[in-house]
Amino acid sequence: MIRSILFFSILFLSTGNLALAYNPVLPPDTTTSIVDKTTAAYMVDEGKTLYLEGKVKNALIKFREASVKDPNSWKAHYWIGKCHYVLNNYGYALKYANLAATIDEKFDEEVYLLLAESYHRVGNLDSAMINYNACMEKIGAARAKTLRIDQMIANCKYAQEHMDTTVSVRTSAGDHINSGYDEYNVVVADGGKSLYFTSRRSNTTGGGLNPDDQLYFEDTYRVTWNDAENDWSDPSNELGKLNSDGFDALNYISPDGLYAVMTLNTTATEEKKTTKGSDLCETKKNSKDTWNTPKPIKNKSINTSYFEGSATLTADGNTMYFVTDRKGEKSSTDIYVVQKEGKAWGTAKPLPGNINTVGRETTPFISPDGKYLFFSSDGHTGFGGLDIFVAENLGDGWGDPVNMGNLVNTVNNDSHFVYAKEQNKAYISGIQIEGNKASLDIFVLDLTNFTIPKN
Repeated sequence: MIRSILFFSILFLSTGNLALAYNPVLPPDTTTSIVDKTTAAYMVDEGKTLYLEGKVKNALIKFREASVKDPNSWKAHYWIGKCHYVLNNYGYALKYANLAATIDEKFDEEVYLLLAESYHRVGNLDSAMINYNACMEKIGAARAKTLRIDQMIANCKYAQEHMDTTVSVRTSAGDHINSGYDEYNVVVADGGKSLYFTSRRSNTTGGGLNPDDQLYFEDTYRVTWNDAENDWSDPSNELGKLNSDGFDALNYISPDGLYAVMTLNTTATEEKKTTKGSDLCETKKNSKDTWNTPKPIKNKSINTSYFEGSATLTADGNTMYFVTDRKGEKSSTDIYVVQKEGKAWGTAKPLPGNINTVGRETTPFISPDGKYLFFSSDGHTGFGGLDIFVAENLGDGWGDPVNMGNLVNTVNNDSHFVYAKEQNKAYISGIQIEGNKASLDIFVLDLTNFTIPKN
């Protein structure tokens, strides 16, 4: 589970830029007692502990309680905003970051970063740049390098130069696929007549709730196309052994529909643990046309005690790309490749440095012929958050990645690109903003006139 972690258009500069800032409603003047201030500070510390444990929703409750005890606590409002940012509620993140900066001039410099990223996510690039630069000036070179603020500034500049929101080829995949829960990770099957995808819904197999992020466990769902109704069927996660009581995400199905690779994590279940972490597993269909129990790939260069997932294979099944965070202390998540050697997998190796960066490289999709690798990254310059890139296999190495452009990418996280060339479509996962809140949804891209960008 990948986490990320932010100031308004600067109060103390008497410029027209103030019009760009969110205009918060200040709390009424109050005389907060020493006892309430002390209690609020204690609640903020409790909330920070929960936040660092990944229990963001529980942390948010604590920070809200602290803000009630002490309405003039900038820390309580800042951390409320930070929680909302992690939950993709960018409008609320912006609201509370502005409030933190407005009620107390002694706020921490990292409030600038929350404001900058929140403005970036809602598409207010001018205000984002003001606050990125303010953060860079005040936070210190070492901390700025750790937070990769220079990369965020580069992304903001890139978006200012290349973003055109008047043109788009993306539409929602529809109510049969998207819900109030997170949806992502499409796998196309049956010539485009079936779609598998991952969701974290309340009817997940086993009913498990992740104790860290308080979201339901992942399950794989399937929809089939109904020609008579010209729409997808209702989604079902009754897929036999493809779903367990743990986290289940189907990644790949072979062209003949008989072999699949998935990501499985059973470590948080109360039943028998079958994986060391998030492991890549293989399964085949049997003579009864049902899936056998997925088994972790027995290869120490593929599955480790770290996260492994998001597998994608060439059509011949001989080359697999996947994501791992085994070197996370240096480079977050990277993409690895492994070749078949006879009937077994060989030694997995990381892709070269022009693909993998110190940031996140994730959710790869290899074209069936192995010629093009699509993937998401926040380490290469783009519009902001995760952008989708494509790199060409030149035979003796990989060409430099090319940003897929504003027809595909937004200023938010865009991931899980899957190219269904025969249908002139692609599927991606992205942020759907509605008011101050947002959800992770699946989108369809019309690529009728699409050509793969090259350097």
